[in-house]
Amino acid sequence: MAKEISLIEEIVALAKRRGFVFQSSEIYGGLNGFFDYGPLGVELRKNIKDAWWEDMVRRRDDMVGLDSGIIMNPKIWQASGHVDGFTDPMVDCKESKMRYRADQLFASEVKVNGESIGWVSLIESENMHEAAESMAESMKRKAAKQGSLEPIDLRAYDELSSDEQQLVPSPATGRPGSLTPPRDFNMMFETHVGALRDGSSLCYLRPETAQGIFANFKNVVDTGRVKVPFGIAQIGKAFRNEITPRNFIFRSREFEQMEIEYFIPPGEDQWPKYHAEWIKTRKDWFSSIGLTPEYLGEEVHPQHKLAHYAKACTDITFKFPFGEHELEGIAARGNFDLTQHQEHSGKNLEYFDEEMKQKYLPHVIEPSLGVDRTFLAVLCSAYSVDEIEGEKRTVLRFHPRVAPIKVGIFPLVKNKPVLVERAQEIYKLMQKRWNVIYDQSGAIGRRYRRIDEAGVPFGITVDFDTIEGDGTVTVRNRDTTEQKRLSVEEAIAMIEVEINP
Repeated sequence: MAKEISLIEEIVALAKRRGFVFQSSEIYGGLNGFFDYGPLGVELRKNIKDAWWEDMVRRRDDMVGLDSGIIMNPKIWQASGHVDGFTDPMVDCKESKMRYRADQLFASEVKVNGESIGWVSLIESENMHEAAESMAESMKRKAAKQGSLEPIDLRAYDELSSDEQQLVPSPATGRPGSLTPPRDFNMMFETHVGALRDGSSLCYLRPETAQGIFANFKNVVDTGRVKVPFGIAQIGKAFRNEITPRNFIFRSREFEQMEIEYFIPPGEDQWPKYHAEWIKTRKDWFSSIGLTPEYLGEEVHPQHKLAHYAKACTDITFKFPFGEHELEGIAARGNFDLTQHQEHSGKNLEYFDEEMKQKYLPHVIEPSLGVDRTFLAVLCSAYSVDEIEGEKRTVLRFHPRVAPIKVGIFPLVKNKPVLVERAQEIYKLMQKRWNVIYDQSGAIGRRYRRIDEAGVPFGITVDFDTIEGDGTVTVRNRDTTEQKRLSVEEAIAMIEVEINP
């Protein structure tokens, strides 16, 4: 029996087949946690970033942009706490040499009528409770135990006592006692700057873009003519040496962030309203670029799980095929970062508020979003398989604003020079506005299927009525497959409205 392919496997296969995402260094066996973006992927990625920048920066009067360096003075990371505290709990299997994040490795004792018959362990997933129950049933059968299984109580490995950890089997071998106790693992990539290679040359690839914003706060205030409340936005690469990168591009070691630090006045009555406003703003934006609204959710971090300096944090979540996970974090960070950098640098970073006639270190709301996670969420929302005239088709229903290619232009047949010439004229005209493609190969239905799978929202066909009639062309809608005749000027105007509503 052929193995059933999961939805995420279908999407990953499509991403490779159509040139969205490739495994980095694939011809050399790849490198875990690193990906390359192909011709369609780089366009989709750019369109997502452009939409974010347009809506969050250019169309707002209270936002400016920044592009800080990937490698900065290492004192920045000492001040921010990353050198000492940017860690994940790591667990090794001494037999298989497999490595796990302790907070993503779950285990439960298996009991039958109150008697323990062992433990089960597995990696966090959407269906891990069902999988654990199945493992427990299998363990009961092998032990030939009569009676009722008690409910499975899955807990993260780092929440177990040291005695309990000794009983947990390794997911790799199934044998207990081979897992190490959790230990901290700093996720920052180290590098060296300059001719020497010693402690004095040690630097880091940034694990986040936020600290570049905080380090430049005073520069922006002095040069940008900004007034609190205002925000500084940045798009840029970040690097984290993840213990277990997984779920395709959801968690990788090289990724890109779209991050805002929104500076607000101090006071316990200030941050809640700004925090709530940003949650709504960001959820509305996700819907505007085509994310399925019912797949979006919110997860409020409980107080005991907040960073010591944070007032609150709410994650906007998305229901990926592998489970509901964080898409964007929106945190109320207080003035911790500016305070740290002021103390460690010895530079005064206070802001003078002309209306309040006082100096203070602003507090901050931080909406932080991964480009790659957004890319994956857009891909998952767009992916669809339907049936047209009895034939199945794979279609990516991208919002026209972020679609990698906006229009496909076709002559009805390729052996009529007059049709080809007019189609190429339209192609050159539209190429000045958008990323479009020209295709004259194969039957017109087959060409439609090709652009459907690439997520192209509109197809324009030049036929004999275009040449011999009123000059109109056939405009096909990807999602409905409806066709209507429009002049080229009308088609351009209609498509422009769809791309920029």
